Amino acid sequence: MTTFRTLDSVDLKGKRVLVRVDLNVPVENGVVTDATRIERVAPALTELADKGAKVILLSHFGRPKGRDAKNSLKPVAAEVAHIIKRPVKFVDDCVGPQAEAAVAAARNGDILCLENTRFYPGEEKNDPEFVAQLAKLGDIWINDAFSAAHRAHASTEGLGHTLPAYAGRAMQAELDALGKALETPQRPVVAIVGGAKISTKLDLLSNLLAKVDVLVIGGAMANTFLLAQGKQVGKSLVERDLLDTARKIMDEAKTKGREIVLPVDAVVAEKFEANAPSKVVTVDDVPEGSMILDIGPKSVDQVVSVLARAKTLVWNGPFGAFEMEPFDAGTVSVAEAAAELTQAGKLVTVAGGGDTVAAMNVAGVADRFTYISTAGGAFLEWLEGKTLPGVEVLRVK
Repeated sequence: MTTFRTLDSVDLKGKRVLVRVDLNVPVENGVVTDATRIERVAPALTELADKGAKVILLSHFGRPKGRDAKNSLKPVAAEVAHIIKRPVKFVDDCVGPQAEAAVAAARNGDILCLENTRFYPGEEKNDPEFVAQLAKLGDIWINDAFSAAHRAHASTEGLGHTLPAYAGRAMQAELDALGKALETPQRPVVAIVGGAKISTKLDLLSNLLAKVDVLVIGGAMANTFLLAQGKQVGKSLVERDLLDTARKIMDEAKTKGREIVLPVDAVVAEKFEANAPSKVVTVDDVPEGSMILDIGPKSVDQVVSVLARAKTLVWNGPFGAFEMEPFDAGTVSVAEAAAELTQAGKLVTVAGGGDTVAAMNVAGVADRFTYISTAGGAFLEWLEGKTLPGVEVLRVK
């Protein structure tokens, strides 16, 4: 397995350490409403400070077009201080005289949070001049933001070519978990792929077919596969222009000796709303006026039996409309079974992607999986087998 430069052999005392974190968290009326990403990186920040580093946080926030008070990191810096239970000095700029003066005044163990890097167009352009301005503030650069590693921006990748570069602890944990899931997994490997559309997950499906033993397809994506097999899916969400693609994927699986698992029964309703009257039918008997909104109990049993013989599970996307009852039951039941197998030491479970994290929280299993990635786009691109610039720059060449 490829190795990455980590902090294990670095003397941090007295060093100005630029740490790229992801503080792009939800904020309403100046209050952080979901601090998961901050909590993930908190132990790493206290470790750096305890080792005598001058810790300088870099992050983007939102999509500002230039300087914009609505997208200031000030309230987020306050939440970081609250979570790590030590002062975090907010600096009203990320480059230039103000940032330079704040860094020069910092003492060993101090933590500074610089203002939103995206206030400058040079951040997203990975502009060498902007990279040089950031690099003036630090002696080493640590990337601890896997969720932003799919972007080649100044603070996520450019600095890695300018300063000695290392993976932070949260990044290291993510890379270890992902490596165990697909690069050097215990077999058999099962992937659950759900969500609405095949069209957004074509690269994902083809990369997974090359790497996993069993591919379980759920969510509205499964409807397109069922229709491709000649089953009627009523008013269900479906991509009719991708029926040939679905057939090709099934043919490719057969050629490669991979197993594809599709639902055998479904929970259907005539309305897409919470607690709409619903019933369970086989996938051969979906009524014309109904839509599939979840997998049925026999499909749950089928997936659970697949997991029982697996050693590794990679999960991206829910089985049904998990945001509303009773259409969360399929996702919750499978998640609970996966969590139990994980706790029994029988299964390595790695899940990620926006909806997936939300679904695992609904199921109450987030703390019982081996690893839950809070990275959305980066997790998906990694699953697709794409190169992530912010990770590549950390590789031991």
